[in-house]
Amino acid sequence: MNFKILNKIGIFLMVMSISSSFADSPQKGIFPYPFEEVILENGLTVVMIPMKNTGLVAYYSIVRTGSRDEVEPGHSGFAHFFEHMMFRGTKKYPGPVYDQKLTEMGANANAFTSNDVTCYHLTFAPEDLEKVIELESDRFQNLSYQEAEFKTEAGAILGEYLKGLSSPWMILEETLCATAFEKHPYRHTTIGFKEDIEAMPTMYEYSQWFFKRYYRPDNGVLLLVGDFEVSRALQLIKTYYGNWEKGYVAPSIPQEPEQRETRRKEAIFNGKTLPILCVAYKSPAFSPQEIEVPAFELAGELLFGETSDFHKKLVLKEQRLEALYVDFNTLRDPYVGSITALVKQLSDVPEIEKEIERTIALAKTQGIDPQKLEHLKSNEKYGFIMDLDTPEHVAQSLVRFLSLTGTMESVNTWYKTMEKVSPKEIQSVIEKYLSPQKKTVVLIKGKTP
Repeated sequence: MNFKILNKIGIFLMVMSISSSFADSPQKGIFPYPFEEVILENGLTVVMIPMKNTGLVAYYSIVRTGSRDEVEPGHSGFAHFFEHMMFRGTKKYPGPVYDQKLTEMGANANAFTSNDVTCYHLTFAPEDLEKVIELESDRFQNLSYQEAEFKTEAGAILGEYLKGLSSPWMILEETLCATAFEKHPYRHTTIGFKEDIEAMPTMYEYSQWFFKRYYRPDNGVLLLVGDFEVSRALQLIKTYYGNWEKGYVAPSIPQEPEQRETRRKEAIFNGKTLPILCVAYKSPAFSPQEIEVPAFELAGELLFGETSDFHKKLVLKEQRLEALYVDFNTLRDPYVGSITALVKQLSDVPEIEKEIERTIALAKTQGIDPQKLEHLKSNEKYGFIMDLDTPEHVAQSLVRFLSLTGTMESVNTWYKTMEKVSPKEIQSVIEKYLSPQKKTVVLIKGKTP
């Protein structure tokens, strides 16, 4: 029997143990593994979670900066730009040398950018821990690139943007963000506005300023999960990251004005697609201790998720929708929760929107089935725990919490708060947030039928 199966069994036993006391004991939480969280003198938060005999280490460098932080007009897209640029390397380890080192180790490396975070991640064998720490600490402190390299990468990002236009989903995301938001940086997508990307090759000096401002230890979390000794790992981290100078200055994020009426926008996709209807509602900001936040996320699943009456009727029974997607995840600042439907007939779009409105109205008047709510909370809780079977999966599960709050404490707090959500809280957030005054409706139509 392999480790993965054994670990699943071990996690299941931990689930059973946790479930009996999870809601009652302030000392116990949902996260089943011991961990150590240390803040270095320069402000770098280090989270270490040993998982012995796994034969792998997951190494996540979390920069708590995403497209949300791009507050200067005309400069969107730079958080995503550095997801690319960080692989250009340093004077000590130029990009090709860095890539060769990882290849020799058999390490997997990648990165992603979102609204609130830029994250760089590797998986590798335990014996390569010190070399990885050396490589990663070097590029985060000493990234080096010339203007010609900068322009080349900026051109590649424009190519990525233009390629994205071949998808109606990119048109939807751009249109929704620009319609739902007036001032907050959430009004542009992660890749940025087209005009800003086109102008990016002229912003070499700005790029260096952006890196120096946001790539600071006091704006980051280093997450290690897997087969390593905590004391040795911490000593290596102190050795290689200790001279990294703090100096993060948080940007002044423009506050989004309160939305007071429904906003609507149609856009044409230059190609063939079924109509895409997106109905979105302003959401609260993520907070692990505020009960309305998990209540909002649960409300989206209860009303429109795969087990909802709405999904059963329109997708399965009547088959009026080709697909239905629900995203009520909250972000660092107030965002939107969205219901997105791929509608089979354009003429049916107004009626689908009315079905969404009727579903919300019914929940406001009749309330929420307590049994369905408890079942959903159990699924959320056990689903989280059962995914913690490998170092990579553990790290992936924690990125959201660490990027939004910077601390492991938020994990247990979030699920304890979720446990307290009752039908009353669900009904309250539906009344507060799922109202016509906070609604944005976007329709994407194909150019060809």
